[in-house]
Amino acid sequence: MVTAIIGPNPSLRGNREGGECGFSLIEVMISITILTVGMLALLAVFAGAVASTSSAQEDLIAKQKSMEAMESLYTARNTQQLGFRSIANTNAAGGIFKIGYQPLLAPGPDGLVGTGDDTSYPGCPGGVECIVLPGPDGILGTSDDVQMSLTNFQRQITITNVLLPDGTPNPNLKQVEVDVQYTKPGMQGQRTYTTTAFISSYR
Repeated sequence: MVTAIIGPNPSLRGNREGGECGFSLIEVMISITILTVGMLALLAVFAGAVASTSSAQEDLIAKQKSMEAMESLYTARNTQQLGFRSIANTNAAGGIFKIGYQPLLAPGPDGLVGTGDDTSYPGCPGGVECIVLPGPDGILGTSDDVQMSLTNFQRQITITNVLLPDGTPNPNLKQVEVDVQYTKPGMQGQRTYTTTAFISSYR
């Protein structure tokens, strides 16, 4: 005599209650989605690190050229080569520093960059400053050194008055901002390094 059992299989119910059943399709899809989001975030961080590393040399050059301009201005003030009134852009009375971004030319007779008497660097493409970098051997001063033209760099010197509490310009204090920007093949937009300082009429 054959007896048919109608209803849920007791053995299957026991396995399900014991927590031995597999993942559902929805659970698998959610896990894949979370893993994909995590991988994309990791790739974005990695890409940013690679981009920063590839521009490290240009960032260092931009910093150096910004600091050089600032230091030359302080030196001119300290040696009284430059009067305090002349530390201004050309749109102000007596100002000598050009407005806007300028190519990295050689300083003229006044010894200052960003002024009207800047001249071309001899032997450099376009007359713009060149720097010498170590070649494949990684050693500077050997025969395989390479010359890098800074035609993709520009510098801007902006000088503004510092205001007194009553809103009038301080006659003995100004703010100087030197921005150096550059472009690079494969890089979107421009990168800028900025140096800001205050300069007073007192040495």
